[in-house]
Amino acid sequence: MSAAPGTEAADRKSGRGRRVILWRHGQTSWNLERRFQGTTDIELTGTGVGQARRAARLLASLKPDAILASDLSRAAATAAELALLTGLAVTHDEALRETYAGAWQGLTHEEIIERYGEEYAAWKRGEPVRRGGGELETEVADRAAPVVLRHADKLPADGTLVVASHGGTIRTTIGRLIGLEPHHWESLGGLSNCCWSVLGEGARGWRLLEHNAGTLPEPVLGDDD
Repeated sequence: MSAAPGTEAADRKSGRGRRVILWRHGQTSWNLERRFQGTTDIELTGTGVGQARRAARLLASLKPDAILASDLSRAAATAAELALLTGLAVTHDEALRETYAGAWQGLTHEEIIERYGEEYAAWKRGEPVRRGGGELETEVADRAAPVVLRHADKLPADGTLVVASHGGTIRTTIGRLIGLEPHHWESLGGLSNCCWSVLGEGARGWRLLEHNAGTLPEPVLGDDD
């Protein structure tokens, strides 16, 4: 049944609009080794599975209406833990994969700085850089943000979508949806494993309600840091 005219606008004004929870996957061995994963398909560690199960219990209490996930195994396995608790099916989409970073993938943080120091410094300054000959951050947002919006548009007026994805992809998607210029996306700090950010639908569009939520502060071990 469709909402009465003006109902959705009223919900947004009262703070009961749609929510999108962008949830980073659990720990992998490459996170611990500080290797750039990108689109390389690395599985969760045992600790990562435990993180996903703990986070899933918290997220299930928010009564999500839909679950969306990257098709890479670390994100898909993370989303599967929430699906077990909620009974919801997971929709997988390759557009939610981590940034493809070409020659950087598989290298440690130290190796990247040693071999691609100038490129790395330019990226951290917010300049458009094809890390390792891969994707620009804006290209990641171009593929990921529309998928998130398309699924958010299917929610009821007060519905909640959980998106299991990757640190870099989540950051670019948040930046795009809340209207930050790409140069400022770096101002959004990284997400720890299995933590999440919450976007809420307001009268002027999407806004960031929570960032890196879900645990006490932990180191960020990820491609985007």
